Amino acid sequence: MNLWHSLQLCLLAAAIPARAASAWGYTDATVSVQTKGAGVGSGFKQEIPDNKPLATPVSLGSLDTLRVTLTAQEGRSPKRAHQVFLLLNDPETGLDISYPFNVKDNGKSRVDLTQKDLPIQFLSLSQPVDARLLIGSFGTSEAYNERAFQLSITRNPDEPVPTVEVSRYGKLPEIHHIFKEEPKNPPIAVTLGFLGLTLTALPILAGVWLFLGVNLNHLPTALKSAPVPHAVFLGSLVSIEGIFFLYYTSWNIFQLLPAVAAAGAVAFVSGSRALGEVQGRRLAGLR
Repeated sequence: MNLWHSLQLCLLAAAIPARAASAWGYTDATVSVQTKGAGVGSGFKQEIPDNKPLATPVSLGSLDTLRVTLTAQEGRSPKRAHQVFLLLNDPETGLDISYPFNVKDNGKSRVDLTQKDLPIQFLSLSQPVDARLLIGSFGTSEAYNERAFQLSITRNPDEPVPTVEVSRYGKLPEIHHIFKEEPKNPPIAVTLGFLGLTLTALPILAGVWLFLGVNLNHLPTALKSAPVPHAVFLGSLVSIEGIFFLYYTSWNIFQLLPAVAAAGAVAFVSGSRALGEVQGRRLAGLR
């Protein structure tokens, strides 16, 4: 029994270092540069040794496309890593930028890069930049972060290097605001036309009242019973019309709204009192 337990402990002790030594890496890595319009097979292509950088820099021109392919693996098993990046780093300035790989479930990864994808600061460098491979994922396996090759960015000497305008604190040019023109009233002919239609409707309304049998004999009685509510109600209606006339001629919406609210409140209170007087006469049998 003791021999069996000792054997189990030995096997467990041997498995723990192997488990702890598991790390991310890659295999079947290649770097290629294809010039636009040069045709298939005419570009540069070289394998990247496992865990060892290339000895000579890789040149990337203005019409070239850089492609890096690899198979990510955890330990010795190909596997999809959570993060696979190509990191470009300038050793002198410390400026760096990373580009993510397109990773498949079997670990095969690829990234394409042109000079248009590089920051402007990299285009003016005279020395190659370091191209590092970053591979990592969840778990206890150690991530991979090593240099794979050096990238030399070559440009046409006749083409100027792009620059970036940096905004700094200081005097700025004056801003001239162009405001929208104020709304204009319609032509006077249109206004007079609608006014004429409104005034024409008043005699028609009076004729309809007479046809329906309006009783003007109750007017003195109404004014005698409740003179203030009737007078204030009619006055508030006239004032509302006057407010809208002022809005049409000179007022704005901010002057109109409070005035209409005040006149409307007066019309509501006085109108309810006036209608109460009319209801009293109706209940008394006066028609």
